[in-house]
Amino acid sequence: MNNITISDTAFRAVIAGTGSFIPEKQLTNEDLTKMVETNDEWITTRTGIKVRHIASDNQSTALLATEAAKKAIQNAKISAADIELIVTATVTPEMVFPSTACFVQEMLGAKKAWAFDISAACSGFVYGLSIAQHFVITGKYDNVLVIGAETLSKITDYKDRKSCILFGDGAGAAIVKRGDSKGARGIFYSTSGSDGGGWTSLNCPAYGSRNPVGKPLENPNSVFMQINGREVYQLAVRRIIETVENCLSN
Repeated sequence: MNNITISDTAFRAVIAGTGSFIPEKQLTNEDLTKMVETNDEWITTRTGIKVRHIASDNQSTALLATEAAKKAIQNAKISAADIELIVTATVTPEMVFPSTACFVQEMLGAKKAWAFDISAACSGFVYGLSIAQHFVITGKYDNVLVIGAETLSKITDYKDRKSCILFGDGAGAAIVKRGDSKGARGIFYSTSGSDGGGWTSLNCPAYGSRNPVGKPLENPNSVFMQINGREVYQLAVRRIIETVENCLSN
């Protein structure tokens, strides 16, 4: 576990601007009743979800990420030329390589920035903020662009009622800027951690080195997300409580 408190640093990481983007196409609970055995009441009671936004065939992760980034840049009152680092969190990248962040950099014209992706699923954007905070509070950079973007509909099995009700597509972005540590604004505390042993509860097995392209899959559905909702929920609740208690004690 890695913790940072503002009293340890000379600078503060401030969220100076935010932006978001969602596709126009929608998938409602009523639409899902025509695809799997479910109903609006069952979905709403368990998830609170009524509508998901779904990317069209020509809307990639990088496109969604770039649109969100443009709004964050405008909101922060800076230009793409001011950005020094782009961190994109996604498990549905533009392609295997180069990184989605590199595509965003090119689309924005942020020529001064270096760029990379992180793959941390639901935690990705929070990881990205923590990375940005580290670079800013040390005085290394003034402006870091953090993006969380997914086109999860592209790896969702719409025959699996446990997972298809949960996921949609969209992107969010933030400009993390250097501020005075004595100021009232900024990220006061952050903590991060991982538990690799829980991978069996939420994963997408193919394609990777364990299930490479060209090797027949034992389970054809391995190209889709696999989720054990109950285990993920219990793990998340337990870790959230631990994290909040850790924050309050610091």
